[in-house]
Amino acid sequence: QVQLVESGGGVVRPGGSLRLSCVASRRARNTYAMGWFRRAPGKEREFVAAISWSGGSTLYADFAKGRFTISRDNAKNTMDLQMNSLKPEDTAVYYCAADGYSDSPLKEYLNGNMDYWGEGILVTVSS
Repeated sequence: QVQLVESGGGVVRPGGSLRLSCVASRRARNTYAMGWFRRAPGKEREFVAAISWSGGSTLYADFAKGRFTISRDNAKNTMDLQMNSLKPEDTAVYYCAADGYSDSPLKEYLNGNMDYWGEGILVTVSS
């Protein structure tokens, strides 16, 4: 069983930046894609970004493109989300997620089709 733990959340002013990190307790047997999702207050969970095993392919939600950057370091079992130019509407609990078995085309993950999930970490963007 792979456990995922997020870190790096907190409070930031509008226009500021934060870097979220996710570490897996164990490396999965197979290569696998990973991604970030978020849930804003009173709203459903939504896709933020996903990344292939090699890091060669990435996919971003429209609100994230140009502001957020997803990356991973498989040697360290980590994945990061660099968030720049943050807006109040980015306030949400952010979740790290991983496919436990495969490195599928990233559009397959838009609906949250992941096998492992972190507990989430709060990002608050406020002045």
